[in-house]
Amino acid sequence: LLVEEKWGPLLRADVGTSERVHDYAVTSAGFVRAMVLVSDSGSALAWQLVLGAVVLWLLWRQLPRLALFVVIAAAGSSLLNSVVKTSVHRLRPILTHPVAHEPGLSFPSGHAQAAIVGYAVMLLVFLPILGGVWRRTAVALAELMVLAVGFSRVALGVHSLCDVVGGFVLVEAWVRSLTVVIIGFRRT
Repeated sequence: LLVEEKWGPLLRADVGTSERVHDYAVTSAGFVRAMVLVSDSGSALAWQLVLGAVVLWLLWRQLPRLALFVVIAAAGSSLLNSVVKTSVHRLRPILTHPVAHEPGLSFPSGHAQAAIVGYAVMLLVFLPILGGVWRRTAVALAELMVLAVGFSRVALGVHSLCDVVGGFVLVEAWVRSLTVVIIGFRRT
């Protein structure tokens, strides 16, 4: 609603953050290359490949309900993102010297959303078989990568800060609703 209403403080935060990070990106080709790599790791295609492999592994392990959960989590998040993007219809930031280009609408960030869903699903599937330091490392790495993907989208100038935060908030609600499904799976 704040994006739709073009709330002043939000717009100022978006523009200020985008300009500062983008000013640095324009002068640093190495930074841009690093941000493209991080951004690509959070793309829909990257997560389709990773989660597709997880689904195949789960089916091989004879865990079809968990495999179905992974498919529903990823597909549902993608559908939710498309519906919200179409509803809000926010255009991407317009920059004088863009370092990257992306088609489509801006709010919410699909990369940010895909990263949270992807890492959350990976944690839900694999944390039960990890122990001790590996478990803590996996959680910390997932959190770091989610933040890095979100930052990379702003740094590349293809999203504003609120697009990324919007993706995080939207998918947080989606992951929480999936938690209810997980509880239901465990009870049956």
